[in-house]
Amino acid sequence: MPLHILVVEDHALLAKNLADGLELHGHTADFAGNGELGLELALENHYDLMILDLGLPGIDGLEVCRRLRARLARRMPVLMLTARDALQDKLSGFDSGADDYLLKPFALEELLARCKVLARRHTLHQEHLLAIGSLRIDRQTQAVTREGRAVRVHPVGYQILLALAEAHPRVLTRSELTQKLWHDAPPDSDALRTHLYQLRQSLDKPFGAAMLLTVHGVGFKLDASA
Repeated sequence: MPLHILVVEDHALLAKNLADGLELHGHTADFAGNGELGLELALENHYDLMILDLGLPGIDGLEVCRRLRARLARRMPVLMLTARDALQDKLSGFDSGADDYLLKPFALEELLARCKVLARRHTLHQEHLLAIGSLRIDRQTQAVTREGRAVRVHPVGYQILLALAEAHPRVLTRSELTQKLWHDAPPDSDALRTHLYQLRQSLDKPFGAAMLLTVHGVGFKLDASA
């Protein structure tokens, strides 16, 4: 499964090598060279995983992780990178909210393996049933109901609905939805508009109020009160 990863690393050569390695294995990544920008990106966008260097300029990795856990509504796995191998440094990383720890220098294969394990573990720990107002989504069976009535959605529509539900109450931008659906190979036509229209026909048209809302100039969100 391709992952969308945020890499917070101030060493330019290491960041470039990570970019090449992640892309080669089908993943996409955004990069930040300091803690402030890394935290800003993590709070504004949806990532499957953060790779976080401990020794950053400005606010260090420990503080980034603490602030992330305090401010981000959902749980995002954090793999912390460090050249420090003392036990107390590792314990400090875990105390700040890191999920795993990898010592520099490391093999790319090990980093990729740890990323996959963290992403899989995060998915396994999620509840199968996701509830937003009267909407129910069963991640295991991909069944969708609203007000107790079955809602039949196209597979792409289901992925849109799941992404919006997992991000709720945050607004997802058009680019975020496009990235989650098609990664770096979006269709040439405005396919997202078509899929959103089809989803609204199933999710909203049979009911009294619209749940899938357009936030003009920003993106899309679900209204739990509908």
